[in-house]
Amino acid sequence: MKVKQLNFKKEYKHILQTGRKITTIRTKTDLKPGDIVELVAGGESCGYARVKSITRKRVSELNRKDAIRDGFKNIRELLKTLKKYYSNLTPESYVYIISFEKSSLKPNSQKRKRKTSICK
Repeated sequence: MKVKQLNFKKEYKHILQTGRKITTIRTKTDLKPGDIVELVAGGESCGYARVKSITRKRVSELNRKDAIRDGFKNIRELLKTLKKYYSNLTPESYVYIISFEKSSLKPNSQKRKRKTSICK
């Protein structure tokens, strides 16, 4: 089984490390709940995570809670950043909120999964 990656800009490494970022918002995804992914920030592996859920929403439906889970201070900051990466985004566009839980184990490991801080 090939491990998929969730890639992030280097600027998100710290909030991945601290666990402040527990979701990522994307315009498309081939992930599904239960998938194990490698978290990569700025080309550096930050460990692995399990996809907990994927929620499809219109941009206009995003709220403060979505912003905070994604590591932002407020919805305005989140929307500004989304527009930076996805210039064609409109309030009617759909996005996928990928919720993940960090794991200290690599895929196919036989040990029991546990949460941990992973980027070093």
